[in-house]
Amino acid sequence: MKKNPLNLRVDLEDFLPATEAEKEYMVRMRPATTFFQDGMKRLLRNKVATVSMILIVVITLAAIIIPFFWPYSYDTMLGVRPGKPVDASFNNLAPFQYGKTELKRIAAGEKVFPHVFGTDAAGRDYFIRVVYGTRVSLGVGFFASLIVLAIGITMGAVAGYFGGKVDLFIMRLVDIIYSLPDTLMIILLASVMKVALGPVIDGSPVLNQLGSNMISLFIVFALLYWVSMARQIRGQILSLKEQEYVLAARSMGARPGWIIRRHLIPNCISVIIISTALQIPSAIFTESFLSYLGLGVNAPMPSLGSLASEALNGLSSYPYRMVIPALTISLIVLSLNLFGDGLRDAFDPKLKS
Repeated sequence: MKKNPLNLRVDLEDFLPATEAEKEYMVRMRPATTFFQDGMKRLLRNKVATVSMILIVVITLAAIIIPFFWPYSYDTMLGVRPGKPVDASFNNLAPFQYGKTELKRIAAGEKVFPHVFGTDAAGRDYFIRVVYGTRVSLGVGFFASLIVLAIGITMGAVAGYFGGKVDLFIMRLVDIIYSLPDTLMIILLASVMKVALGPVIDGSPVLNQLGSNMISLFIVFALLYWVSMARQIRGQILSLKEQEYVLAARSMGARPGWIIRRHLIPNCISVIIISTALQIPSAIFTESFLSYLGLGVNAPMPSLGSLASEALNGLSSYPYRMVIPALTISLIVLSLNLFGDGLRDAFDPKLKS
């Protein structure tokens, strides 16, 4: 029956409790998530970024763990024995080949661990040198990114928040660094730092273990590579400092440093994560080509760039020595770049759609 529109009587059926099916149909609420959880969900839906992240984790763990149980050391010359003549049969072994001494041990029934990538011209196991070189290159990349992160956030936040002459001075400094030729400045600074820091490093056991080339690399990154992140942070701070919560903090007497730490930088976290992720492959590539030119890590410590440089001497006879470190550098840099792109797509609020 049709309900009379002039009837004011209350229909009691409207007040009956809803069934579970009606509740599920009418109320569809999304569970509360944080910014990081929301970004990670979008990141994991990106298959390319997820595979790249897994590759980075696997390569990093392998570079850290393998040297602990591998039977050969990166600096041990297998053919050199105290009080005995040098066994040249260990030099320039092809993958899975053995020296004369090892062949005798195998013939006697002993088990000898194979040289997976062979040996180099000095009789050192090439696989562990590649693994250790990967560890050094990744360590330089991650540590250099932390240096760039600290300097870039500080300079960008100060320039964006205070503005005026402070912003003018910092931005002109950024423009000057941008105008310099990157490759030439990196080579010149690395060469000068290597000579200038020699006496200081020799007097410190910790610094001496790192070597002058490694420390000069970190100084080069600190001087030249912070400008891009500083510009991005400054742009974010310029827009964020006009928000109401910043005005409220100022009205309550909050200091500029507290406002920057507690309000502005946390709201720039997406830019910080993306910039840091994309900075790591750039640092690794810079370390690799400096090591290729002889300005990288100190011998006998290997890096992927120094291994590629050493492989030039026997390129026609042993091409795999060049191919292996080159492929490793390419895989690491490609994975980090794809992972950085995935982070940008996941954590940039403008790309949520």
